[in-house]
Amino acid sequence: MCAVVRALSKSAHCKTLVPLVFALALAGCGSSRSMNPAPSPSPSQPSQPNYPTTPPVPITWSPSTSQLPAPPACDPPQSTCDPPYPTGSNNFPLTVSSPTDQSNVTSPMHVVATASPKNPLFFMRVYVDQLAVYFTFTNSIDTQIFVAPGQHKVEVMAEDNQGYISDAIVNVNVTSQAAKTTISGIQNMPGWQSCSAVFPAGSGRDGQLCAAGNANPPTSSITQGQSSPAMDGQSAKFSMSGPNAYSNELCFNAIAGGDNVSHFTYDLYFYVDNGNAPQALEFDLNQTFGGRRWVWGSECNFRGGATPPGWDIWDDAAGLWRTTGIPCNPFPSNQWIHLVWNFERVNEQVHYISLQVNDQVYNVDTYYNDQPDWTLEEIDTAFQMDMAEPPVAYNVWLDQVNLTAW
Repeated sequence: MCAVVRALSKSAHCKTLVPLVFALALAGCGSSRSMNPAPSPSPSQPSQPNYPTTPPVPITWSPSTSQLPAPPACDPPQSTCDPPYPTGSNNFPLTVSSPTDQSNVTSPMHVVATASPKNPLFFMRVYVDQLAVYFTFTNSIDTQIFVAPGQHKVEVMAEDNQGYISDAIVNVNVTSQAAKTTISGIQNMPGWQSCSAVFPAGSGRDGQLCAAGNANPPTSSITQGQSSPAMDGQSAKFSMSGPNAYSNELCFNAIAGGDNVSHFTYDLYFYVDNGNAPQALEFDLNQTFGGRRWVWGSECNFRGGATPPGWDIWDDAAGLWRTTGIPCNPFPSNQWIHLVWNFERVNEQVHYISLQVNDQVYNVDTYYNDQPDWTLEEIDTAFQMDMAEPPVAYNVWLDQVNLTAW
């Protein structure tokens, strides 16, 4: 597959192994990372201004020792945090260029922020009224946050890998939210990430379970801005080859965040150069906030496995693919296929409403429980390629990838 939700921790070929593998991958025993004061700058490392100094907090989370995919949400100025975050911490530059303090904005709200720590960054997080709504392991944020109309406190916090924290607060008035908001052209947006069996070295979740496939990762790539084949001259090409066995690559993009939308239409076109090559093609949407995750995962499972061939949907709380009974044969090569999924978040459940493939509409109307105790807040879209055994290299182009939320 081509990489992210970071992950659904599932694959068509390895369905029966996922619950055990997931548990083993996330259950860890080991010592916590020890926190030392930040070292003095070396001659090659420019010094920073003298910001108000508070002691670093102990970092007890790491991919190998935590059952969570990210540090638990904790609003820095609150004394109830465990461990307590220092009030008013500002140990390195952190700027929020959008929104500005005391501004009037509409929802989704454009949030742009940058952190410049002297030590490597650990993570950044966005809170709205102390609810965690967006998370990243990178040192910058440029995203859309869905927020209910009214007065709100927006806080951006960043932590470096030594435990030093900075945070910035802006107060905003959200004047309105559109009846429906469409985020368009996702295939060409920046921010795409990918992973195979596990998250790659250097990522914030280094070594944690991702797409649960072959431990020997495939060769894969994402090439944006393709003029041909394309619906409108701006497709993205997803390529996959090797190894000499089943493998997959998950691709995902955290395009937004927030809790003020619960209905989604995931609408896209895809084009396969060899319709007989894939084991499966997967199309997913994820929404995470406040320590819970809602996953709408779907795959066209061409060759079967733990479920018979056909369209499967993901039961995240159980960690299993479930068959819908909807047929799914290999798609014609070198033709554009139109796919539309309608989803809904209902309290602590996901609702798969309907699936459209070209002109055929299927009523799915199925509910599954969400997953509690989950961080890494975001709304992300994902696409995964699964390679059959014996493997045959193939390419998929995505175009006009849109998410409508309300």
